[in-house]
Parts: sequence; structure tokens; C-alpha cells
Amino acid sequence: MSIPESLQTVVDRFGRAPRDLRVQALLQYSKRVKPLPEEFADRSALEQVHECQTPFFLAARVGDDDIVHVFFDAPEEAPTVRGFAGILTEGLEGATSAEVLGVPQDFYTTMGLDTVVSPLRLRGMGAILGRLQRQVREQVEGD
Repeated sequence: MSIPESLQTVVDRFGRAPRDLRVQALLQYSKRVKPLPEEFADRSALEQVHECQTPFFLAARVGDDDIVHVFFDAPEEAPTVRGFAGILTEGLEGATSAEVLGVPQDFYTTMGLDTVVSPLRLRGMGAILGRLQRQVREQVEGD
């Protein structure tokens, strides 16, 4: 398993940062979650991740060119999980399906997030990546 270069850059940045700066960086990434396009306005085309403590929704779309596009919706009052969504947006948007599917489920431990985020939130983060990868897999295998 490997991590796309764009995600590896984020992982390396977090891994080198002191523990107290990781939390601040995570909060900064929460601001990188883009507003949803109109097609997702009512959330019916999004999947809810029930393992998250806050309402969290996502969708992945694999284009004909095998490029993955990711969409996330989380309340601004949930900056930790929203920050993880920002990390995934930065690291996986525009990746190929194989790159997305190759990301290890616990890649966030390399970032040191397991030292600043509760185990319950980590479980939610793992579920987010798992749902995203499942959606990508289903689209690729459905071809």
C-alpha cells in the first residue's frame, strides 16, 4: 500500500510538526473543505458516516479518466473531523482510483494524529476513509 504524493506531503508536514502544532494544523485544514456543489445540496446523494460523533457526509466520484473527486459535508462546529476532511481533500482530490484505494486505513498515525485526537475521533476518521475507498471501489468494479 502506498500514499499519493499529494497526501504524503501532508503526512510528512504533520509528522515533522511538534505535537501542539498538529492540532493547529488540523484546524487550519478544516478551512480547506469546499462548499458542496449544487448536486449535493440536499445531501441525498451523500453517504453519512455514522461512526463520526458529528453529522458527516461524503461522496466520491470516479471520472472516465479514472480521476477521483471527493466531496465532504461536516458542520463548521466540528473542526477536528472537518480538518481530516480537509486533509483528504488536499491529498486525494485528483488522485487515481488505484492511489485512493492504496491508502492504508491508519495512515493518520504516521501524521501523529493519534497523539492529539481521541480514539473515538480516530475511529470516525478511519470510517471516513473506508467509506470513501468503498465508493471508489464500487465505481471502478462496476465498469
